[in-house]
Amino acid sequence: MVKCTQMLKDFKYPSGALHIIKTLKDKGFKCFLVGGSVRDIFLGRVPEEWDLTTDAPPEIVSKSFHKVVPTGIEYGTVTVLVEDGTFEVTTFRKDEKYTDGRHPSQVKYSKNLEEDLSRRDFTVNAMAYDPTADEFVDKFGGQKDLSAKLIRTVGKPIDRFSEDGLRSVRACRFAAQLSFEIEGHTFEAIGPALHITKKVAVERVHDELVKMLSAPKPSLGLEYMRRSGLLKLFIPELELGLGVEQPAQFHKWDVYYHSIYSCDAAPAENLPVRLAALLHDIAKPLCKKEDTFYGHDQKSREMAEDILRRLRFSNEHIEKVGILIANHMFNYESGWSDAAVRRFIRRVGLNNIPDLFALRLADTKAMEREIDSGYLEELQMRIDKILAEENALHIKDLKVDGADVMREQNIPPGPRVGKVLEGLLEKVLDDPALNEHEKLLEMIRKHG
Repeated sequence: MVKCTQMLKDFKYPSGALHIIKTLKDKGFKCFLVGGSVRDIFLGRVPEEWDLTTDAPPEIVSKSFHKVVPTGIEYGTVTVLVEDGTFEVTTFRKDEKYTDGRHPSQVKYSKNLEEDLSRRDFTVNAMAYDPTADEFVDKFGGQKDLSAKLIRTVGKPIDRFSEDGLRSVRACRFAAQLSFEIEGHTFEAIGPALHITKKVAVERVHDELVKMLSAPKPSLGLEYMRRSGLLKLFIPELELGLGVEQPAQFHKWDVYYHSIYSCDAAPAENLPVRLAALLHDIAKPLCKKEDTFYGHDQKSREMAEDILRRLRFSNEHIEKVGILIANHMFNYESGWSDAAVRRFIRRVGLNNIPDLFALRLADTKAMEREIDSGYLEELQMRIDKILAEENALHIKDLKVDGADVMREQNIPPGPRVGKVLEGLLEKVLDDPALNEHEKLLEMIRKHG
C-alpha cells in the first residue's frame, strides 16, 4: 500500500501552485499547500480548490504576481490568478477573540506555521505540504484521523464551535461528503454551541447544505444534524416526521427516514431533485388521518417552498422543486388516454418530466420494496410519440393568438382574451385535429 506521504510526493500539482510557492520562497518566505487540497490528495481525489498559506504579508504577495484580487484582505487572504487557475493565498495568522460567532474581532499575522494551523477547524484540514521541498506538516494528527475516518476538531471542540458557529454544520457536511464519523467529544460539543450557530448568516448555512446534498449519502450529515439539535435550527419541519409511521405494505421507514433515504437515492449531481426528494413528504405529519395522508403533495409543495425561501434558495430552484413535489403522486396507468398524457405534459412541464421521473425512482427506492419502473418507460414512449406528432401543449402552440380573439369577438385586451385561449387549448388537448386556424376561428366566433 502506498503511504500517504508518498501520495503527496507523487501527485501532479498545478503549475500555478508550484509557481506561487517557488516565487515566494525565492523571496525568502515559506509557502505551503494547506487544508482541503492536502486532505483530498490523501483520499485519492483531485482537489477542486487550492489554498496556500505563507508567512509573506499580503502586500508582498500582491506585489509578487501580475493578477491579484484582494478577496479577503482583512483576513490576510488574496487570490492569485495565473494561467491554470486561481489560488487563494493567506498569510500565517493567529486569531483574536471571536465576537460575532463567525469571524475573529482582530487578525494578527504570524511567522509560525503551527500557530496558523492551530486556528483551523478540523484536524483533516490542518495539514500542510510544500511539494517543492517535500515538506509535510501535520501537528494535530490529521493523517491519523483520515485513516480512522474521523472528523475531529483542532484543540477543544467547544472552543472551536464557540468561535465560529458554522463549524458545527461543516462537521456534519464533511461527515456526509467523506463518509466519516464525527469523533465523540467533537459531536458532543455541537449542542452546547447551538446558540453560536444561531448567529450565522443563513446564506452561509445554505452553502453548507448545498455541499451536503451533493454528498454520496446526505443522510449521514442530516442525521448528525438531527441528533445534535442543528436540524431544529434550520429545517425543524423535517424532524417532525420522526416516528410518524406509514402503511407497512409500502414503507419500511417512518416519514423522516424515508425522506432522507429518498434524498440519498436521488441523483447526486441534481440539486433540485435531491431537494424535492428530501422535502416531498414534509407535510405528511400534518396531513395524517389514520393511515392516509390526504393532500400531502400540495401541502408539501407549500411547506417546501417556504423552507427553501427561508434557506435562501433561488427562485428558480424554489419553483422547480415545488412543481416536482406537487406532481410526485401522479398515478400513470396504461389506460390513460392520449389527452390525459397531453394534460400531464402541460401540467408538469416538458422540461420537468425527466426530473419528476428521477424523483419517483428515488421515492420508490426508499420504500419497502422498489417498484418496477417499466410504467415510466411506457409513459416516456407515449410522451415521445405525442411530441413527434407536434401536438399543441401550450397556448403558444395554438394556430390562433390573442389578436385573433380580439378581432373575432370585438373585445379589447384583457383577462377575457386569455380565458378564451385557455378554453381553446383544453379542446385541442382533447382533440389535436382541432388545432387548425379556420377551425379555431369558428370556435372563437361561436363563443363570442
